[in-house]
Amino acid sequence: MSEETRSDTYAELASVGPYGVRPGHALITMVEPHPGHEYAYNRWYEDDHYYAGAMAMPWMYAGRRWVATRELQELRVPEKSAVARPVTAGCYLSTYWITEGRYDDHMKWTVGINKRLNRDARVHQERTHVFTAFQDHEATVYRDGAAGPRDFHALDHPYAGLILQVVDAAAPEERATLLDHLRSRELPRRLAGSPAAMVTVFRPTPLPGDRMTYVKQVEGVDTRLTLLWFLEQDPAECWPTHFADLESLGGPAARVELVAPFIPTVPGTDLYVDRLR
Repeated sequence: MSEETRSDTYAELASVGPYGVRPGHALITMVEPHPGHEYAYNRWYEDDHYYAGAMAMPWMYAGRRWVATRELQELRVPEKSAVARPVTAGCYLSTYWITEGRYDDHMKWTVGINKRLNRDARVHQERTHVFTAFQDHEATVYRDGAAGPRDFHALDHPYAGLILQVVDAAAPEERATLLDHLRSRELPRRLAGSPAAMVTVFRPTPLPGDRMTYVKQVEGVDTRLTLLWFLEQDPAECWPTHFADLESLGGPAARVELVAPFIPTVPGTDLYVDRLR
Protein backbone atom coordinates (compact mmCIF):
# COMPACT_ATOMS: atom_id res chain seq x y z
CA MET A 1 0.00 0.00 0.00
CA SER A 2 2.88 2.37 0.76
CA GLU A 3 4.21 2.05 -2.77
CA GLU A 4 0.73 2.41 -4.29
CA THR A 5 -0.08 5.65 -2.45
CA ARG A 6 3.52 6.96 -2.31
CA SER A 7 3.01 7.62 1.38
CA ASP A 8 6.76 7.91 1.92
CA THR A 9 6.68 11.31 0.21
CA TYR A 10 4.14 12.80 2.64
CA ALA A 11 6.66 13.41 5.41
CA GLU A 12 8.96 15.14 2.95
CA LEU A 13 6.18 17.39 1.63
CA ALA A 14 4.99 18.30 5.13
CA SER A 15 8.47 19.36 6.20
CA VAL A 16 8.75 22.23 3.72
CA GLY A 17 6.73 25.30 2.75
CA PRO A 18 4.24 27.55 4.57
CA TYR A 19 1.93 26.00 7.14
CA GLY A 20 0.25 28.89 8.89
CA VAL A 21 -3.45 29.31 9.58
CA ARG A 22 -4.18 32.51 7.65
CA PRO A 23 -6.77 32.14 4.88
CA GLY A 24 -4.39 33.33 2.20
CA HIS A 25 -6.67 31.98 -0.51
CA ALA A 26 -10.27 30.87 -0.89
CA LEU A 27 -12.48 28.85 -3.15
CA ILE A 28 -15.87 30.53 -3.52
CA THR A 29 -18.35 28.61 -5.66
CA MET A 30 -22.02 29.45 -6.27
CA VAL A 31 -23.96 26.74 -8.07
CA GLU A 32 -27.48 26.25 -9.42
CA PRO A 33 -28.82 22.67 -9.47
CA HIS A 34 -31.00 22.03 -12.48
CA PRO A 35 -34.77 22.00 -11.84
CA GLY A 36 -35.91 18.64 -10.57
CA HIS A 37 -32.42 17.67 -9.37
CA GLU A 38 -32.25 19.76 -6.20
CA TYR A 39 -32.40 16.85 -3.73
CA ALA A 40 -30.00 14.67 -5.70
CA TYR A 41 -27.54 17.54 -6.01
CA ASN A 42 -27.70 18.36 -2.31
CA ARG A 43 -27.09 14.76 -1.27
CA TRP A 44 -24.22 14.30 -3.76
CA TYR A 45 -22.49 17.49 -2.70
CA GLU A 46 -22.95 16.99 1.01
CA ASP A 47 -22.36 13.23 1.17
CA ASP A 48 -19.47 12.99 -1.28
CA HIS A 49 -18.14 16.07 -3.03
CA TYR A 50 -17.77 18.37 0.00
CA TYR A 51 -15.30 15.85 1.36
CA ALA A 52 -13.75 14.02 -1.61
CA GLY A 53 -13.68 17.11 -3.81
CA ALA A 54 -12.71 19.68 -1.19
CA MET A 55 -12.06 19.06 2.50
CA ALA A 56 -9.92 15.93 2.01
CA MET A 57 -7.46 17.90 -0.11
CA PRO A 58 -4.14 19.23 1.18
CA TRP A 59 -4.11 22.81 2.52
CA MET A 60 -7.90 23.31 2.29
CA TYR A 61 -8.46 23.55 6.02
CA ALA A 62 -11.98 24.98 6.54
CA GLY A 63 -15.26 24.93 4.65
CA ARG A 64 -18.92 25.92 4.96
CA ARG A 65 -21.97 25.47 2.76
CA TRP A 66 -24.70 28.09 2.46
CA VAL A 67 -28.13 28.17 0.83
CA ALA A 68 -30.42 30.91 -0.52
CA THR A 69 -34.11 30.14 -0.19
CA ARG A 70 -36.44 31.78 -2.69
CA GLU A 71 -37.14 34.49 -0.12
CA LEU A 72 -33.44 35.33 0.06
CA GLN A 73 -32.94 35.06 -3.71
CA GLU A 74 -35.55 37.77 -4.18
CA LEU A 75 -33.52 40.20 -2.04
CA ARG A 76 -30.59 40.10 -4.48
CA VAL A 77 -29.40 43.11 -6.45
CA PRO A 78 -28.75 44.41 -9.03
CA GLU A 79 -31.48 43.09 -11.27
CA LYS A 80 -29.03 43.04 -14.22
CA SER A 81 -26.00 41.33 -12.75
CA ALA A 82 -22.81 40.51 -14.60
CA VAL A 83 -22.33 37.57 -12.23
CA ALA A 84 -25.72 35.83 -12.04
CA ARG A 85 -28.12 35.71 -14.98
CA PRO A 86 -30.84 35.92 -13.78
CA VAL A 87 -29.75 37.45 -10.52
CA THR A 88 -31.59 34.70 -8.61
CA ALA A 89 -29.39 31.96 -10.14
CA GLY A 90 -27.06 30.12 -7.79
CA CYS A 91 -28.97 28.94 -4.72
CA TYR A 92 -26.05 27.07 -3.14
CA LEU A 93 -22.75 28.63 -2.09
CA SER A 94 -19.66 26.85 -0.79
CA THR A 95 -16.74 28.70 0.79
CA TYR A 96 -13.34 27.22 1.62
CA TRP A 97 -10.13 28.57 3.13
CA ILE A 98 -6.70 27.56 1.77
CA THR A 99 -3.46 28.05 3.69
CA GLU A 100 -1.53 31.15 2.66
CA GLY A 101 1.25 30.32 0.22
CA ARG A 102 -0.19 26.92 -0.72
CA TYR A 103 -2.35 27.86 -3.68
CA ASP A 104 -0.14 26.24 -6.32
CA ASP A 105 0.24 23.05 -4.27
CA HIS A 106 -3.49 22.82 -3.70
CA MET A 107 -4.31 23.48 -7.36
CA LYS A 108 -2.16 20.59 -8.56
CA TRP A 109 -4.09 18.27 -6.27
CA THR A 110 -7.55 19.68 -7.02
CA VAL A 111 -7.13 19.41 -10.80
CA GLY A 112 -5.91 15.86 -10.43
CA ILE A 113 -8.63 14.72 -8.02
CA ASN A 114 -11.44 16.32 -10.01
CA LYS A 115 -10.27 14.58 -13.17
CA ARG A 116 -10.30 11.33 -11.23
CA LEU A 117 -13.76 11.98 -9.75
CA ASN A 118 -15.10 12.79 -13.20
CA ARG A 119 -13.56 9.66 -14.67
CA ASP A 120 -15.08 7.56 -11.87
CA ALA A 121 -18.58 9.07 -12.43
CA ARG A 122 -18.56 10.81 -9.05
CA VAL A 123 -19.49 14.24 -10.44
CA HIS A 124 -23.11 15.41 -10.50
CA GLN A 125 -23.70 16.80 -13.98
CA GLU A 126 -27.13 18.38 -13.46
CA ARG A 127 -25.85 21.71 -12.21
CA THR A 128 -24.51 25.04 -13.48
CA HIS A 129 -21.54 26.90 -12.01
CA VAL A 130 -22.79 30.48 -11.74
CA PHE A 131 -19.77 31.96 -9.95
CA THR A 132 -16.78 29.75 -9.20
CA ALA A 133 -13.35 31.19 -8.53
CA PHE A 134 -10.23 30.66 -6.48
CA GLN A 135 -9.37 33.94 -4.80
CA ASP A 136 -6.44 35.61 -3.04
CA HIS A 137 -7.07 37.23 0.32
CA GLU A 138 -6.66 41.01 0.33
CA ALA A 139 -8.09 42.21 3.65
CA THR A 140 -10.30 41.43 6.62
CA VAL A 141 -12.17 44.20 8.41
CA TYR A 142 -13.58 43.50 11.88
CA ARG A 143 -16.50 45.23 13.57
CA ASP A 144 -15.12 44.73 17.09
CA GLY A 145 -11.41 45.16 16.56
CA ALA A 146 -9.34 42.54 18.39
CA ALA A 147 -12.39 40.98 20.06
CA GLY A 148 -14.26 38.01 18.66
CA PRO A 149 -13.50 35.31 16.09
CA ARG A 150 -10.76 35.92 13.51
CA ASP A 151 -11.12 35.32 9.78
CA PHE A 152 -9.51 31.88 10.08
CA HIS A 153 -12.36 30.94 12.46
CA ALA A 154 -15.09 32.29 10.18
CA LEU A 155 -16.10 29.05 8.45
CA ASP A 156 -16.24 27.13 11.75
CA HIS A 157 -17.93 29.78 13.91
CA PRO A 158 -21.75 29.34 13.84
CA TYR A 159 -22.60 32.50 11.94
CA ALA A 160 -26.30 32.82 11.12
CA GLY A 161 -25.82 34.19 7.64
CA LEU A 162 -23.48 35.38 4.95
CA ILE A 163 -23.65 37.96 2.16
CA LEU A 164 -21.69 37.40 -1.03
CA GLN A 165 -20.88 40.72 -2.67
CA VAL A 166 -19.04 41.22 -5.95
CA VAL A 167 -17.72 44.71 -6.79
CA ASP A 168 -15.91 45.82 -9.96
CA ALA A 169 -13.59 48.80 -10.12
CA ALA A 170 -14.02 51.05 -13.16
CA ALA A 171 -10.57 50.03 -14.48
CA PRO A 172 -7.76 47.67 -13.42
CA GLU A 173 -5.58 50.53 -12.22
CA GLU A 174 -8.37 51.69 -9.89
CA ARG A 175 -8.84 48.44 -7.98
CA ALA A 176 -6.12 49.20 -5.42
CA THR A 177 -7.74 52.56 -4.67
CA LEU A 178 -11.15 50.91 -4.32
CA LEU A 179 -9.70 48.33 -1.94
CA ASP A 180 -8.09 51.01 0.21
CA HIS A 181 -11.35 52.98 0.32
CA LEU A 182 -13.32 49.92 1.38
CA ARG A 183 -10.79 48.74 3.95
CA SER A 184 -10.06 52.06 5.61
CA ARG A 185 -13.37 53.91 5.40
CA GLU A 186 -16.50 52.33 4.01
CA LEU A 187 -16.41 48.87 5.55
CA PRO A 188 -15.58 50.09 9.09
CA ARG A 189 -18.42 52.61 8.82
CA ARG A 190 -20.95 50.02 7.65
CA LEU A 191 -19.86 47.38 10.14
CA ALA A 192 -20.24 49.67 13.15
CA GLY A 193 -23.40 48.69 15.04
CA SER A 194 -24.43 46.14 12.41
CA PRO A 195 -25.10 42.38 12.71
CA ALA A 196 -22.00 41.70 10.57
CA ALA A 197 -18.96 40.72 12.64
CA MET A 198 -16.43 40.88 9.81
CA VAL A 199 -15.96 41.26 6.09
CA THR A 200 -13.27 39.32 4.22
CA VAL A 201 -12.12 40.78 0.90
CA PHE A 202 -10.63 38.67 -1.90
CA ARG A 203 -9.59 39.16 -5.51
CA PRO A 204 -10.19 36.38 -8.05
CA THR A 205 -7.42 34.49 -9.81
CA PRO A 206 -7.67 32.82 -13.23
CA LEU A 207 -8.57 29.14 -13.22
CA PRO A 208 -5.92 26.81 -14.68
CA GLY A 209 -6.10 25.90 -18.35
CA ASP A 210 -6.66 22.24 -17.47
CA ARG A 211 -9.73 22.98 -15.31
CA MET A 212 -12.86 20.89 -15.77
CA THR A 213 -14.82 21.97 -18.84
CA TYR A 214 -18.06 22.55 -16.90
CA VAL A 215 -16.43 25.42 -14.95
CA LYS A 216 -16.15 28.64 -16.96
CA GLN A 217 -13.07 30.82 -16.83
CA VAL A 218 -13.15 33.58 -14.22
CA GLU A 219 -14.28 37.01 -15.40
CA GLY A 220 -13.12 40.38 -14.05
CA VAL A 221 -9.75 39.12 -12.79
CA ASP A 222 -8.16 42.57 -13.12
CA THR A 223 -11.00 44.69 -11.72
CA ARG A 224 -13.03 42.57 -9.31
CA LEU A 225 -13.21 42.25 -5.53
CA THR A 226 -15.25 39.59 -3.74
CA LEU A 227 -16.56 40.37 -0.26
CA LEU A 228 -17.95 37.92 2.29
CA TRP A 229 -20.00 39.49 5.10
CA PHE A 230 -20.34 37.16 8.10
CA LEU A 231 -23.62 37.83 9.94
CA GLU A 232 -24.76 37.10 13.48
CA GLN A 233 -28.41 37.29 12.39
CA ASP A 234 -30.49 35.72 9.64
CA PRO A 235 -30.13 38.16 6.73
CA ALA A 236 -33.90 38.17 6.15
CA GLU A 237 -34.37 39.70 9.61
CA CYS A 238 -31.87 42.55 9.28
CA TRP A 239 -31.85 43.24 5.54
CA PRO A 240 -33.94 46.45 5.39
CA THR A 241 -32.15 48.16 8.27
CA HIS A 242 -28.55 47.25 7.49
CA PHE A 243 -27.92 45.78 4.05
CA ALA A 244 -30.57 46.88 1.56
CA ASP A 245 -28.30 49.68 0.28
CA LEU A 246 -25.16 47.59 -0.33
CA GLU A 247 -25.62 48.14 -4.06
CA SER A 248 -24.09 51.59 -3.52
CA LEU A 249 -20.90 50.24 -1.89
CA GLY A 250 -17.74 51.77 -3.32
CA GLY A 251 -19.36 54.91 -4.69
CA PRO A 252 -19.34 56.12 -8.30
CA ALA A 253 -15.91 54.61 -9.03
CA ALA A 254 -17.23 51.07 -8.65
CA ARG A 255 -20.08 48.91 -9.86
CA VAL A 256 -21.67 46.37 -7.54
CA GLU A 257 -22.41 43.30 -9.67
CA LEU A 258 -24.01 41.14 -6.98
CA VAL A 259 -25.32 41.31 -3.43
CA ALA A 260 -26.62 37.87 -2.41
CA PRO A 261 -27.62 36.78 1.11
CA PHE A 262 -27.38 33.16 2.32
CA ILE A 263 -27.98 31.11 5.45
CA PRO A 264 -25.94 28.06 6.49
CA THR A 265 -27.04 24.60 5.44
CA VAL A 266 -27.54 21.96 8.13
CA PRO A 267 -25.17 19.09 7.31
CA GLY A 268 -26.75 15.68 6.96
CA THR A 269 -30.21 17.06 6.13
CA ASP A 270 -32.22 18.31 3.16
CA LEU A 271 -33.45 21.33 5.10
CA TYR A 272 -34.39 24.24 2.78
CA VAL A 273 -34.28 22.15 -0.42
CA ASP A 274 -38.07 22.49 -0.72
CA ARG A 275 -37.78 26.29 -0.44
CA LEU A 276 -35.48 26.98 -3.40
CA ARG A 277 -38.11 27.60 -6.09
